[in-house]
Amino acid sequence: MNWKAAGAVAAATLVGLGVAYVLQEKATPGPDYRTLVSDGDLQIRSYPAIRVAETVVSGPRKEALSKGFQILADYIFAKSRPGEKLPMTVPVMQDAGNPMASDPPRFDDEVEGGWRVRFVMPEGHDVPEPPEGVTIIDVPARRVGAATFHGTAHDDRLQAAEDRLRGWLKRHGEDAIKCEPEYAFYNSPMIPPPLRRNEVLLALS
Repeated sequence: MNWKAAGAVAAATLVGLGVAYVLQEKATPGPDYRTLVSDGDLQIRSYPAIRVAETVVSGPRKEALSKGFQILADYIFAKSRPGEKLPMTVPVMQDAGNPMASDPPRFDDEVEGGWRVRFVMPEGHDVPEPPEGVTIIDVPARRVGAATFHGTAHDDRLQAAEDRLRGWLKRHGEDAIKCEPEYAFYNSPMIPPPLRRNEVLLALS
């Protein structure tokens, strides 16, 4: 087999693995929601009450997301606590102090400037006692505006999605609560960037 053919086989293998990972992650459970309005990649959704595990970390957004993910993954996979593993869920969520993200809100002067990272707790499973640094929060039912985009979630792309969503909501007569957006990430770094799903969520009044 020549180098050109070998390269083609390797490329096909990588594509196949990428597709397999995407299909596997699409099957990962997440919170159910009802779509109220849909316009391309923009939606208004109704979410039921959910339970989340969350941790608050400081630093730049991407570094905080990575650190927070690891803390919560250690909890989910029983590395920082005794007991059985819990199933992974999607999305991984991140925000900088959204007052609608927990009830009551956790953000105060002690964590100002931090980032909250959250995993949704899987349905039908007992929630183990969390270790220090992880808190279990019940998030009430709510309506949100959502903007979906694919690719790498750079800060400028998140900002552009937020701006587009705020303008669309305003044209639909919806008032987003005066707060920071939530970000929702659905895929692992192993998924090729063009296949990754990211969302910006805004709580609605």
